[in-house]
Amino acid sequence: MPFMRELFRALETVAYVAAEQLKKPRHRRRLSTPRRGTGRTLRPGAQTPLWNTLVKQALPFLGKRGSKVRLARFLGLPKQRLQDCLKMRHAALDAERTLRLFCWLTARQQGTDLSSQ
Repeated sequence: MPFMRELFRALETVAYVAAEQLKKPRHRRRLSTPRRGTGRTLRPGAQTPLWNTLVKQALPFLGKRGSKVRLARFLGLPKQRLQDCLKMRHAALDAERTLRLFCWLTARQQGTDLSSQ
């Protein structure tokens, strides 16, 4: 019998400590999308209208066989990464490569091809 009393007291103590721990506020990591200005990378979507326009203008020039491979080489990326950025819209390029893409697009719209040089 004394063993059972000690066991119940130990369980009561553990339950009391657990209840006290539940009362304390917890700091949870936010899982929502980051707000602008927080220093985090934006993901392509409704909050990136300039990126969406750039991609929309570049896609017609990527229809020919081998054009995506040449552009990926020009940007210094694997073709799969370019696919994620332009077709799947899961990612965006960094600033330097975005500027290179913009220059490539401007040249293509003027009738020249920077990726073949």
